[in-house]
Parts: sequence; C-alpha cells; structure tokens
Amino acid sequence: MDTIAPSQSTAPIRPPAPTPAEAHARLRRSLKPRHLTMIALGGAIGTGLFVASGNTIATAGPGGALLAYVVIGFMVFLLMQSLGEMATYLPVSGAFEEYSTRFVSPSFGFAIGWNYWYNWAITVAAELVAA
Repeated sequence: MDTIAPSQSTAPIRPPAPTPAEAHARLRRSLKPRHLTMIALGGAIGTGLFVASGNTIATAGPGGALLAYVVIGFMVFLLMQSLGEMATYLPVSGAFEEYSTRFVSPSFGFAIGWNYWYNWAITVAAELVAA
C-alpha cells in the first residue's frame, strides 16, 4: 500500500483514477426528492422503532429510552457525516466494503462485506416477523 507523506501543500485533493472495473460501473443519480423523503421516513419510522421501543421503555423507562435514542442518534449522525465525506471524495458503488478495502485492507473489506450481508439477512427476517 502507498505511504502518505506529510505535506504543507494547499492544492485541492483529487480522487484517485478509477480502475477499469469502476470505469464501467458508474452511479446514476436517478432518485427524485420524493424518493429520498420516503426512504428517510421508512428508515426513521420503520418496524425497528415499534419492535424495539417496548423493550427499551420497559427496561430504561421513558427518560432512559429518550436519552438512549438521543445518544445513539448522535452516533449515527457522526457515522453518516463520515460516510458522506467519503462518498463525496470517492463516489463508487459498494460503499462500506469498498471504503474498507481501500482505506484499511482487502481482508477487512471482505469481512465488512460479509457482515453487511449478514446484517441485511437478519433485518429482512426481523421485518417479516414484525409485519
């Protein structure tokens, strides 16, 4: 992997040139604002809110549940800010796996890919049970 040397340069940072495989797999910006709004609402009011809220309120009480949602919400905000920065710098398909492979190591990217798949496999099952 290339080493990065410290620099005092103020020149703008250019993203690396795409590989031949990336040159053919371009992202299309075809989502309209209403699509993004519905995705955001579905993520915020999804079945997880209803499935997990009862247990959280029973364990921590209403104040504790509110505090927990605020803390975790802030952590998710920071994660999404970081992901937005990486997606702006390097717009590729594959998000978490691709960024993990490029910025950490190929084996870490492989593990993140499987974890991401496992996460969605469990999420689909949980939403089917909750429906």
